[in-house]
Amino acid sequence: MHSHGYKFNVLMGIWPESIRKIPLVTTLHGYVHAPFFTKAWFYESVDRLALGRMRQVVLVSNAMKSQVPGAIGRSPKVTVIPNGLDASRIIADANAALPENIQAFIRIYSPLLLGVGRLAREKGFDCLISAFEEVKRSFPSAGLLLIGEGSQRASLERQIHELGLDDAVMMPGYLSNVPSIMQRSNVLCMPSLTEGLPITLLEAMTVGLPIVASDVGEISKVLGAGKGGRVIRAETQGSLAKEVISVLQESEQNADRARWARHRIEKYYSSHAMAEKYLQVYQRAVA
Repeated sequence: MHSHGYKFNVLMGIWPESIRKIPLVTTLHGYVHAPFFTKAWFYESVDRLALGRMRQVVLVSNAMKSQVPGAIGRSPKVTVIPNGLDASRIIADANAALPENIQAFIRIYSPLLLGVGRLAREKGFDCLISAFEEVKRSFPSAGLLLIGEGSQRASLERQIHELGLDDAVMMPGYLSNVPSIMQRSNVLCMPSLTEGLPITLLEAMTVGLPIVASDVGEISKVLGAGKGGRVIRAETQGSLAKEVISVLQESEQNADRARWARHRIEKYYSSHAMAEKYLQVYQRAVA
C-alpha cells in the first residue's frame, strides 16, 4: 500500500504490520515543522511514529533529507525519486477550455500572474499579494489568480481587501486542470518557504510558462540555477516584484528559458523514468 501525505501515513501506520498483513510505502512531497503544541504539531509527532513503520520512504528531492526527522533522513529505507510527468498529457490538458468565470477574469486583466498551491503559510502567498501590489504600479491592468484552498484563505482575503486589490485578484478555489490556466497566464509565481519538488513547477516548464520561484528544495536545481526560470530568496517581497516585472518586460529571454525548460523535462522528469524507480522501491518493499 502506498500513501501520500501525513494523514494517510497516520491512518495506515498506526497498525502494526502483523495486523495489517501488507507492507507500506510512503512518498513525502514536503515536510513542514509545525509550532509546538498545535494541531499540526500533534499530527507531525504521530506521523514520525508512522514513518518508522514504513517499509520504504520516498523523498522527492535530496534537499528533503535535511528537512525530515534525522533518523528518517539517514535511514537506508529512504530513496529519492524526483517527481515526473507525462508531457504529452500536460500539453493536451493545456488546450482544454477554461471555466467561464476564469475566462471572464482573463478578458479583463492582463498580464496575468498565477499562484498555485495550498493556501498555507509555507506557500508564501501573502508575499505574492504584497508583491502584486508593486507589480500593479508598472502594469495597472495586471491580474492575479490564486488557485487552491487552505487555512489561510480568510487572512489572504483580508490582505487583498486592505490593499484595495479585490477586483484584480481571483481565488476560485481548487481546480483540476491547472495546465489550461498556465497556458493563458504570463508568469507563475512560487514564493514558497519550503518545497520538495513541486509538480506545479514541472507543469509550468512543460507548457513554457515563465517562472519566478524561491530558492528552496530542488527548485533552483531543476531550473538550472536560472536557465529555466528566475530564482529568488524566500520571503523577499521586493525581489519577487522586481523579477516578475522583469519577466513581464522580456520576450526573447522568456522564449529561450522555455525551450531550455521543456528539454530538461523531457530528459530528466518524465513519468516513465519515475515509474521505473518506483518499481524498484516496490520490489524492495515486498522482498
